[in-house]
Amino acid sequence: MLNRLIKSFSKEKKADPNPPVAQQVIPPRANNSAQKSNKEADPTVNHTINRARPKKRRKPRAKLPATLPPWDSSVLDVPQEEGKTRFYDLKLEESLLHGIYDLGFRHCSPIQAQILPETLQGKDAIGKAQTGTGKTAAFLITIIDDLLKNPIKEQRYLAEPRALIIAPTRELVTQIADDARGLCKHTGLNVITLIGGTDYEKQLKKLDQSYVDIVVATPGRLLDFANRKHIYLDQVESLVLDEADRMLDMGFIPQVRRIVRATPNTDYRQTLLFSATFTAEILEMSYQWTYEPVKVEIEPDNVASDSVEQKVYMVSNEEKLPVLLKILQHPDTKLAIIFTNRRDQAQKLFDRVIKHKISAGLLTGEIPQKKRTATLEKFKNGEFKTMIATDVAGRGIHVEGVSHVINYNLPDNPDDYIHRIGRTGRAGATGISISLACEFESFQVPAIEALLGEKLRCELPPEEFTA
Repeated sequence: MLNRLIKSFSKEKKADPNPPVAQQVIPPRANNSAQKSNKEADPTVNHTINRARPKKRRKPRAKLPATLPPWDSSVLDVPQEEGKTRFYDLKLEESLLHGIYDLGFRHCSPIQAQILPETLQGKDAIGKAQTGTGKTAAFLITIIDDLLKNPIKEQRYLAEPRALIIAPTRELVTQIADDARGLCKHTGLNVITLIGGTDYEKQLKKLDQSYVDIVVATPGRLLDFANRKHIYLDQVESLVLDEADRMLDMGFIPQVRRIVRATPNTDYRQTLLFSATFTAEILEMSYQWTYEPVKVEIEPDNVASDSVEQKVYMVSNEEKLPVLLKILQHPDTKLAIIFTNRRDQAQKLFDRVIKHKISAGLLTGEIPQKKRTATLEKFKNGEFKTMIATDVAGRGIHVEGVSHVINYNLPDNPDDYIHRIGRTGRAGATGISISLACEFESFQVPAIEALLGEKLRCELPPEEFTA
């Protein structure tokens, strides 16, 4: 009987010559030769089983298919206009010019005309410009043209971006990435966003699917990826720090310093820094992170756009809500963004507005990113007539057709006032800014007037808004 049990046990062991092998995900920089030697060293392992796909070197990305219809950049050879620079004259790559043409651009904005001739030569730059001046296109065109003119011919690793753009808020990151994809439409370059409040694994999967050329990220989420070795920044050729003053105000500078240290030295990368203001701290950081930068300052004739009509209604705190509701119900109010200073103020106001049967969305920093994106999309397509937002969440909102910006609370920082009213009167359209200044906030008006360089007309609301 004992011999029979021993024979039976031996047969069971022989019945499974290929025991299962534990799966192992190999990071982007895993040594493939070591992996190969391990497989050869263990002949008992069945290497045909399904395993997690290793992250390894791939063949260089194929160029655009030859089936694309021919395109001639001479269509951008528009007539010269005095004081304006044509994109056609900047000797940009054909595929980039095609994207510029599709977006309807023909001439450079003032900051683009000043900075592009310098940055296209590889020079570092620090630029002072308000929102809406075209600075985003300026640094994107610089990056894209450089990537196209200096392609990597040897094999590359995954999760190694060639260009990195850092911005303070999720909405601004999303907007920059959308602009980048528009300009990259005919280039074959890959743009990826890394922002908090969204699924980490989904973002990681995108990094694993193909080479990444341009990464646009918020500081916190980018550090998450870098700390977990899911992205490597030592191959970055171009670094952009957008809205540096805002990142300073939001406390991101320690994180930004760590990110900058993870990239190559200033001798081996091009660095572009943009800020709406040049404080002493911003200037100190910019000179630490750049090499012999070109300095460009765009001071508009008017800090606030001439296309925005500014109004300040003097009201009591109790009158704010009734006046706001009348404004929102007026036929001339098509799309309105209402700004508050704090998230609790925004939530309370949102509850009151929807109670009066006015379609509205809410954007604050505590709302999950997926819901924020969906809310913003509904506002863009007109499903919501009103968007109630804080400055943090409202940063980077670019929506066509916004007729009114309403400051339910006057901002503590005068610079935020400029940013807020810049959400309307865009792309040649006109807009209206209405600030509701109560007895607790009216003292903030002089600081705003000092920044504007002009007096604001403070008046009582018209009768149609108080009846």
